[in-house]
Amino acid sequence: MKKFLKIFLMIALSTSIFGQSKRGLVNGGVDLYKDGKFSDSEVNFKKSLEKDPELFQGHFNLGDAYYKQGRYDEAMQSYKNSLAFTDDKYNQSKVYHNIGNSLLKSQKYQESIGAYKNALKLNPDDLETKYNLSYALNMLKQNQNKQQQQNKDQNKQDQNKDQQQNQNDQNKDQNKDQNKQNQQQQQQQNQISKDDAQRILEAMKNNEKDLQKKLRKVKGKPVAREKDW
Repeated sequence: MKKFLKIFLMIALSTSIFGQSKRGLVNGGVDLYKDGKFSDSEVNFKKSLEKDPELFQGHFNLGDAYYKQGRYDEAMQSYKNSLAFTDDKYNQSKVYHNIGNSLLKSQKYQESIGAYKNALKLNPDDLETKYNLSYALNMLKQNQNKQQQQNKDQNKQDQNKDQQQNQNDQNKDQNKDQNKQNQQQQQQQNQISKDDAQRILEAMKNNEKDLQKKLRKVKGKPVAREKDW
């Protein structure tokens, strides 16, 4: 896809002595840009805008310098600034093309599609923009499918978590019920019914009576005396 992400540079033409100065900065910036010296070209384009803040080529090419440095938000802002200083449809279409590229690099697929469509409205025969639009549409579809799959996976994980939590809650309730039953059984085992208590009490009383009788018999038994011889 890199083949189609072409950035367009605008070369200024000299028209006057003053113009040669600011436009010379633009052309010098273009030369630096082509040599891969993007930060140096940025300096040239900024200097050209200091001389003429309404210079279309200055804003447009500054966006290119930002783009090549991976500063896509700044690139888009410079491209948008350049739109205010041209009425030429061809120039406007190239601005939207470059905006689309910046958005595409930022993985803002839906917005890049809008930018490419704007470019094609102004220049319907631009094949590179058509290719980039097709690529952006494909990336958007892939991204949406990926997001849908992630949502499905997340929903499945959430369902599994809910099921596990429900199972844990059920186990807790069962353990509580079992503990409650065990406690009740233990209490029942430890408790003595009134009838049992009464029988035990009667048995103790009877045992005490029998013991008293035996003691009285022992006390009342005459002591054996030795015979007097």
